[in-house]
Amino acid sequence: MATAEPAAEESAVESAVYGKIDRRIVPVIMIAYVLAFLDRINVGYAQLQMKQSLGFSDAVYGLGAGIFFLSYFLCELPSNLWMQKIGARLTFLRIMVLWGLTSAATMFVVEPWQFYGVRLLLGVFEAGFFPGVILYLTWWYPSHRRGRVTGLFLFGIPITGMIGGPLSGAILTHMDGVNGLAGWQWLFVLEGLPTALFGVLVYVLLADRPGQAKWLDAGERQLVQRVLDADQATGDSHDRAGALTALADPRTYVMAGIYFCCACSVYTFTFWLPTLIKALNVGSLASVGLWSALPYAAGGIGILLISASSDRMRERRWHVALTLALGTSSLYATTLVAGAFWPTMVLLCLSAVFSFSSVLFWAIPPTYLGRESAAAGIAVISSIGILGGFVSPSLMGWMKGLTGSLDAGLLLMAGIAALGALATVLLVPATALRVGRAEV
Repeated sequence: MATAEPAAEESAVESAVYGKIDRRIVPVIMIAYVLAFLDRINVGYAQLQMKQSLGFSDAVYGLGAGIFFLSYFLCELPSNLWMQKIGARLTFLRIMVLWGLTSAATMFVVEPWQFYGVRLLLGVFEAGFFPGVILYLTWWYPSHRRGRVTGLFLFGIPITGMIGGPLSGAILTHMDGVNGLAGWQWLFVLEGLPTALFGVLVYVLLADRPGQAKWLDAGERQLVQRVLDADQATGDSHDRAGALTALADPRTYVMAGIYFCCACSVYTFTFWLPTLIKALNVGSLASVGLWSALPYAAGGIGILLISASSDRMRERRWHVALTLALGTSSLYATTLVAGAFWPTMVLLCLSAVFSFSSVLFWAIPPTYLGRESAAAGIAVISSIGILGGFVSPSLMGWMKGLTGSLDAGLLLMAGIAALGALATVLLVPATALRVGRAEV
């Protein structure tokens, strides 16, 4: 009993310190991710006006939306490795300022090649943000706390939809023609420039590592370092073998394949949601934005509940596999209800819950890769997997142009998600993954 009381007291102190860290870090990275994901989904809303204004086909627009991920893929690994040298604050400052300005510059697009060019530049500048945040969390949080905080970070996805949908719809409707600019032009300006400004705030508010956090006292900084060192000691011996271990390990590429399926699921949902809601005859573009907030709200609740369940049960694989399998299949099921409004909305809400929660996947790689190999491994997984963001809108746009509907494309995406779920269960080695002292 004498040993249990100090242990309980130490656990309470640790929880209090991590509560303090949560309050400082999580809101900043969540807002930053809201701005990042707003940049991903606003192209889906802009298409409701931009295609007609510029005469772009579904295939042209889908390729332009997806081509972003090709340059993103090429620059992801260098960005994360460079972050190891210069720190997170400078990395996030560079990324956010450049991508915000480039996103705003989309207003000048007239021809398809210009659309492709600005999207390629956007991928170059934004590359490294998402895996950089995932890596940054490993510098602060032990594995058994990472599922919840990853879920809180990714809560930015539904928050973006809840805010971004109505905001984008309102801008398209009410700013159209103001000062001679179309609504879609104002959309990129008003949702791009704030990102550059917030990048400066991120630099000011964050600390690179716990040892540099002036808002923690010396004892708190030492406690966090002890927790991280103890957590690292529970990992496999290969964790400290360096970046080459992650690059040479075939399981890194298995995880990249699974994340590819997660990205296909998420970006199929986010890019085509405005089109699916518009097909329900809801009226104005502003109404499309308002109704799109409902699935995103459901997705937000889903992320919080499912990530909390994963940490509580200390289990990752089945949580990821089931959400991945159910997300896009729910989206495909909308094709079976013949455009009925409420059945379609219910299915869109279910799809949001499961599609967004599948990105709990990101609690797995840092635990497996370890501290030394995390930068390279996370970047490889993210850069390969994010190509799902290129494949899904490009393939969906091509198939829609070919068949005249989204049905065949949604069925294909559901099949890809099912393969990812199967791979998660069969190929991710449970013995190599640990959450605290319990197996994933």
